[in-house]
Amino acid sequence: MSPARIAIGEEIGKSRSFAWAVDWPGWCRGAKGRLELPAALLATAPRYALVVAAAGLDFIAEPAVLTSDGFELIETVPGSAGTDFGVPSAIAEDDRRPLSRAQAERQAALVAAAWTTLDRVVAGAPAELRKGPRGGGRDRDTVVAHCVTSDAAYATQVGLKLNEPDPADRSAVEATRVAILELLRMPSDGSPLGGRRWPARYAARRIAWHALDHAWEIQDKS
Repeated sequence: MSPARIAIGEEIGKSRSFAWAVDWPGWCRGAKGRLELPAALLATAPRYALVVAAAGLDFIAEPAVLTSDGFELIETVPGSAGTDFGVPSAIAEDDRRPLSRAQAERQAALVAAAWTTLDRVVAGAPAELRKGPRGGGRDRDTVVAHCVTSDAAYATQVGLKLNEPDPADRSAVEATRVAILELLRMPSDGSPLGGRRWPARYAARRIAWHALDHAWEIQDKS
Protein backbone atom coordinates (compact mmCIF):
# COMPACT_ATOMS: atom_id res chain seq x y z
CA MET A 1 0.00 0.00 0.00
CA SER A 2 1.39 3.40 -0.96
CA PRO A 3 1.67 6.01 1.80
CA ALA A 4 -0.96 8.73 2.09
CA ARG A 5 -0.11 11.94 0.27
CA ILE A 6 1.41 14.65 2.44
CA ALA A 7 -0.53 17.91 2.48
CA ILE A 8 1.72 20.92 1.95
CA GLY A 9 1.34 24.66 1.72
CA GLU A 10 3.56 27.12 -0.08
CA GLU A 11 4.45 30.78 0.40
CA ILE A 12 5.70 32.49 -2.73
CA GLY A 13 7.84 35.61 -2.50
CA LYS A 14 9.66 37.61 -5.16
CA SER A 15 13.11 36.15 -4.57
CA ARG A 16 12.47 33.31 -2.12
CA SER A 17 9.67 30.85 -1.37
CA PHE A 18 8.81 28.29 1.31
CA ALA A 19 6.91 25.03 1.47
CA TRP A 20 5.76 23.28 4.62
CA ALA A 21 4.11 19.99 5.51
CA VAL A 22 0.78 20.98 7.00
CA ASP A 23 0.57 18.30 9.70
CA TRP A 24 4.27 18.20 10.54
CA PRO A 25 5.41 21.41 12.29
CA GLY A 26 9.03 22.21 11.51
CA TRP A 27 9.18 20.34 8.22
CA CYS A 28 9.44 23.56 6.26
CA ARG A 29 12.09 24.55 3.76
CA GLY A 30 12.89 27.50 1.58
CA ALA A 31 14.22 27.78 -1.95
CA LYS A 32 14.86 30.49 -4.49
CA GLY A 33 12.29 29.13 -6.91
CA ARG A 34 8.87 27.59 -6.48
CA LEU A 35 9.78 24.51 -8.52
CA GLU A 36 12.63 23.73 -6.12
CA LEU A 37 10.39 23.48 -3.05
CA PRO A 38 9.42 19.77 -3.24
CA ALA A 39 13.07 18.78 -3.57
CA ALA A 40 13.97 20.99 -0.62
CA LEU A 41 11.40 19.22 1.54
CA LEU A 42 12.47 15.77 0.39
CA ALA A 43 16.13 16.54 1.11
CA THR A 44 15.36 17.03 4.81
CA ALA A 45 12.91 14.13 5.19
CA PRO A 46 15.54 11.84 6.82
CA ARG A 47 16.48 14.56 9.30
CA TYR A 48 12.87 15.40 10.04
CA ALA A 49 12.06 11.72 10.60
CA LEU A 50 14.49 11.81 13.53
CA VAL A 51 12.57 14.74 15.00
CA VAL A 52 9.33 12.78 14.68
CA ALA A 53 10.94 9.83 16.46
CA ALA A 54 12.16 12.16 19.24
CA ALA A 55 8.54 13.25 19.67
CA GLY A 56 7.52 9.61 20.15
CA LEU A 57 5.49 9.61 16.93
CA ASP A 58 5.51 7.60 13.72
CA PHE A 59 6.46 9.34 10.50
CA ILE A 60 4.12 9.05 7.56
CA ALA A 61 6.54 6.83 5.61
CA GLU A 62 10.14 5.77 5.35
CA PRO A 63 12.01 8.82 4.04
CA ALA A 64 13.69 6.70 1.38
CA VAL A 65 10.37 5.94 -0.34
CA LEU A 66 9.09 9.53 -0.41
CA THR A 67 8.92 11.34 -3.74
CA SER A 68 7.55 14.68 -4.85
CA ASP A 69 4.49 12.81 -6.15
CA GLY A 70 3.66 12.11 -2.53
CA PHE A 71 2.94 15.78 -1.83
CA GLU A 72 -0.48 17.34 -2.24
CA LEU A 73 -0.53 21.13 -2.48
CA ILE A 74 -3.54 22.45 -0.60
CA GLU A 75 -2.82 26.16 -0.36
CA THR A 76 -0.62 28.85 -1.87
CA VAL A 77 -0.19 32.21 -0.15
CA PRO A 78 1.70 35.30 -1.31
CA GLY A 79 4.96 36.09 0.41
CA SER A 80 6.26 39.40 1.70
CA ALA A 81 9.51 41.14 2.49
CA GLY A 82 9.87 38.66 5.37
CA THR A 83 9.68 35.75 2.92
CA ASP A 84 12.39 37.25 0.75
CA PHE A 85 14.51 37.87 3.86
CA GLY A 86 14.33 34.13 4.58
CA VAL A 87 11.46 33.64 7.05
CA PRO A 88 8.14 31.85 6.41
CA SER A 89 6.04 34.84 7.40
CA ALA A 90 2.58 34.33 5.86
CA ILE A 91 -0.30 32.95 7.89
CA ALA A 92 -2.36 30.62 5.69
CA GLU A 93 -6.06 29.89 5.93
CA ASP A 94 -5.13 26.35 6.89
CA ASP A 95 -3.35 27.75 9.93
CA ARG A 96 -6.74 28.94 11.20
CA ARG A 97 -8.24 25.46 11.43
CA PRO A 98 -9.35 24.45 14.94
CA LEU A 99 -7.21 22.08 16.99
CA SER A 100 -8.57 19.38 19.27
CA ARG A 101 -6.66 18.67 22.46
CA ALA A 102 -5.13 15.55 20.94
CA GLN A 103 -4.03 17.47 17.84
CA ALA A 104 -2.64 20.28 19.96
CA GLU A 105 -0.66 17.87 22.15
CA ARG A 106 0.77 16.15 19.07
CA GLN A 107 1.76 19.50 17.62
CA ALA A 108 3.39 20.60 20.87
CA ALA A 109 5.31 17.31 21.03
CA LEU A 110 6.85 18.08 17.63
CA VAL A 111 7.80 21.60 18.71
CA ALA A 112 9.43 20.18 21.85
CA ALA A 113 11.29 17.63 19.72
CA ALA A 114 12.57 20.44 17.49
CA TRP A 115 14.06 22.15 20.53
CA THR A 116 15.50 18.84 21.74
CA THR A 117 17.10 18.36 18.33
CA LEU A 118 18.64 21.83 18.48
CA ASP A 119 20.03 21.17 21.97
CA ARG A 120 21.56 17.85 20.92
CA VAL A 121 23.18 19.36 17.85
CA VAL A 122 24.57 22.28 19.87
CA ALA A 123 25.97 19.91 22.50
CA GLY A 124 27.96 18.05 19.86
CA ALA A 125 29.08 21.02 17.78
CA PRO A 126 32.40 22.87 17.94
CA ALA A 127 32.33 26.47 19.16
CA GLU A 128 33.70 27.70 15.84
CA LEU A 129 31.65 26.80 12.78
CA ARG A 130 32.78 26.61 9.19
CA LYS A 131 32.38 30.03 7.64
CA GLY A 132 30.12 30.64 4.69
CA PRO A 133 27.58 33.06 3.26
CA ARG A 134 24.69 31.91 5.44
CA GLY A 135 24.20 33.75 8.71
CA GLY A 136 27.16 36.05 8.19
CA GLY A 137 29.62 33.51 9.52
CA ARG A 138 28.10 33.20 12.99
CA ASP A 139 29.59 30.68 15.38
CA ARG A 140 27.71 28.20 17.56
CA ASP A 141 27.08 30.36 20.61
CA THR A 142 25.95 33.30 18.49
CA VAL A 143 23.40 31.09 16.74
CA VAL A 144 22.20 29.77 20.10
CA ALA A 145 21.79 33.29 21.46
CA HIS A 146 19.81 34.23 18.36
CA CYS A 147 17.51 31.25 18.88
CA VAL A 148 16.88 32.20 22.51
CA THR A 149 16.12 35.80 21.55
CA SER A 150 13.77 34.64 18.80
CA ASP A 151 11.87 32.27 21.08
CA ALA A 152 11.34 35.12 23.55
CA ALA A 153 9.97 37.24 20.70
CA TYR A 154 7.75 34.38 19.56
CA ALA A 155 6.34 34.13 23.07
CA THR A 156 5.07 37.71 22.77
CA GLN A 157 3.38 36.80 19.49
CA VAL A 158 1.20 34.27 21.31
CA GLY A 159 0.37 36.61 24.18
CA LEU A 160 2.93 35.49 26.76
CA LYS A 161 4.65 38.17 28.84
CA LEU A 162 8.05 36.73 29.66
CA ASN A 163 11.48 38.17 30.26
CA GLU A 164 14.05 37.25 27.64
CA PRO A 165 16.35 34.67 29.24
CA ASP A 166 20.12 34.74 29.26
CA PRO A 167 21.19 32.05 26.73
CA ALA A 168 23.62 30.69 29.35
CA ASP A 169 20.81 30.26 31.90
CA ARG A 170 19.44 26.89 30.85
CA SER A 171 16.71 26.86 33.49
CA ALA A 172 15.41 30.22 32.24
CA VAL A 173 15.54 29.06 28.62
CA GLU A 174 13.64 25.93 29.56
CA ALA A 175 11.03 27.96 31.47
CA THR A 176 10.31 29.99 28.32
CA ARG A 177 9.91 26.81 26.30
CA VAL A 178 7.65 25.23 28.91
CA ALA A 179 5.38 28.29 28.91
CA ILE A 180 5.09 28.20 25.12
CA LEU A 181 4.44 24.45 25.09
CA GLU A 182 1.74 24.71 27.74
CA LEU A 183 -0.07 27.18 25.52
CA LEU A 184 0.40 25.10 22.37
CA ARG A 185 -1.02 22.02 24.12
CA MET A 186 -4.37 23.73 24.60
CA PRO A 187 -7.20 23.10 22.11
CA SER A 188 -7.87 26.05 19.84
CA ASP A 189 -10.69 27.38 17.69
CA GLY A 190 -8.10 28.70 15.25
CA SER A 191 -8.19 32.31 16.34
CA PRO A 192 -4.97 34.19 17.21
CA LEU A 193 -3.43 33.18 20.52
CA GLY A 194 -3.46 35.66 23.38
CA GLY A 195 -5.32 38.22 21.28
CA ARG A 196 -2.24 38.78 19.14
CA ARG A 197 -1.70 37.67 15.52
CA TRP A 198 -0.48 34.08 15.43
CA PRO A 199 -2.93 31.15 15.50
CA ALA A 200 -1.69 27.96 17.13
CA ARG A 201 -0.92 26.06 13.93
CA TYR A 202 1.20 28.88 12.52
CA ALA A 203 2.94 29.42 15.86
CA ALA A 204 3.93 25.75 16.01
CA ARG A 205 5.26 25.58 12.48
CA ARG A 206 7.14 28.89 12.77
CA ILE A 207 8.76 28.03 16.12
CA ALA A 208 9.66 24.47 15.12
CA TRP A 209 10.97 25.61 11.72
CA HIS A 210 13.27 28.14 13.36
CA ALA A 211 14.75 25.65 15.82
CA LEU A 212 15.35 23.03 13.12
CA ASP A 213 16.61 25.50 10.53
CA HIS A 214 19.39 26.52 12.90
CA ALA A 215 20.01 22.99 14.18
CA TRP A 216 20.58 21.81 10.62
CA GLU A 217 22.67 24.91 9.87
CA ILE A 218 24.95 24.08 12.81
CA GLN A 219 25.17 20.45 11.68
CA ASP A 220 26.12 21.48 8.16
CA LYS A 221 28.79 23.89 9.39
CA SER A 222 30.31 21.71 12.11
